[in-house]
Amino acid sequence: MTLETSHSRSSVGIVEKQYYTFAHPPELLVLENGAEFGPVTIAYETYGTLAEDKSNAILVAHAFSGDSHVAGYYRDDIEDEKPGWWDSMVGPGKGIDTDKYFVICANILGSCMGSTGPGSPNPETSDPYGLDFPMVTIGDMVNAQKALLDSLGIERIHAVVGGSIGGMQVLQWCVRFPEMVRCAIPIATTMRHSALAIAFNEIARQSIMADPNWNNGNYYGGSRPDMGLAVARMVGHVTYLSDEAMRRKFGRRLQDKETFSFGFNADFQVESYLRHQGIKFVNRFDANSLLYITKAADYFDVVESMNKSGPANDTRQNKIKYLIVSYTSDWLYPTYQAKELVKTLKRTGQDVSFCEIEADCGHDAFLIPDDRLSKLIGGFLNGTA
Repeated sequence: MTLETSHSRSSVGIVEKQYYTFAHPPELLVLENGAEFGPVTIAYETYGTLAEDKSNAILVAHAFSGDSHVAGYYRDDIEDEKPGWWDSMVGPGKGIDTDKYFVICANILGSCMGSTGPGSPNPETSDPYGLDFPMVTIGDMVNAQKALLDSLGIERIHAVVGGSIGGMQVLQWCVRFPEMVRCAIPIATTMRHSALAIAFNEIARQSIMADPNWNNGNYYGGSRPDMGLAVARMVGHVTYLSDEAMRRKFGRRLQDKETFSFGFNADFQVESYLRHQGIKFVNRFDANSLLYITKAADYFDVVESMNKSGPANDTRQNKIKYLIVSYTSDWLYPTYQAKELVKTLKRTGQDVSFCEIEADCGHDAFLIPDDRLSKLIGGFLNGTA
């Protein structure tokens, strides 16, 4: 919901987080692992106006640690409030133009940003689920988003857009509900995790589980595994950058000193930066959610999903227009993986466009304001309208 604001015209203005709860017993959500789960609450935000025929909806899927706050502001009374995580892309006259489209962004199932996750209260015990929370997949996240769209009366979406794990959700939408999707924009993503990506996720998980405060996931109400979570974030953050970006930003420059300490303090700027990123992350994210979401990403395999899809969801019978975007310096999901996706989709007769953007910022380049990406997405959406 968008409210009046005094912020810049280029912003969607003041927005409000909303919640949708479904899967009340006995009509529980059936997960891919066979478990039945509910109730489920999904936090979401909307921007723009839904057309009378509901034909202008765009679903934006966020990345691993993102949330539903894709654009705008929650308050209008402080100047230093940060806007939504993709405010440069979503808004009036921007790449995803809220003067034309009704944009929805939902926090994923298993997260800790308003949607039901391991830190949510278990209705049977009133205590947080912890590891009693069921293992969820990218497909389960998409099913929860589908339930949200059903509640809004949206039977078809003009586009589904997302980067990284958000891109995985885009691809899962196209396989699971192809009849609902007109066009898809997966950015900086992959059909399946490489051994390298799985390895980094496992290091992050082990750093949390090795923290004594993790307590087998039962840390709510006590000391949290802050050190393990901070280290996990430091590992992940390195994979989001590039060698060139780190060289340009830090090099071997020292942090507030002229010589080495000859100890284990943060001598180098890059050490201090990573420690700072770890501390920031601890203050806003839940360790168990990291465990669940990284595991869901590791399990994801769109080719396997294609093979499992039934005749009603055959992508050969439901043509979707794709725009696939990769970045030259993304070593987490390199361009060769995007090209494999292009080939796979073309073999099924899909309409596929592909663009590799030259950037030295690494995997996170799609989150950095860039007129090239905005114009690319805007042109593609308008061309398929």
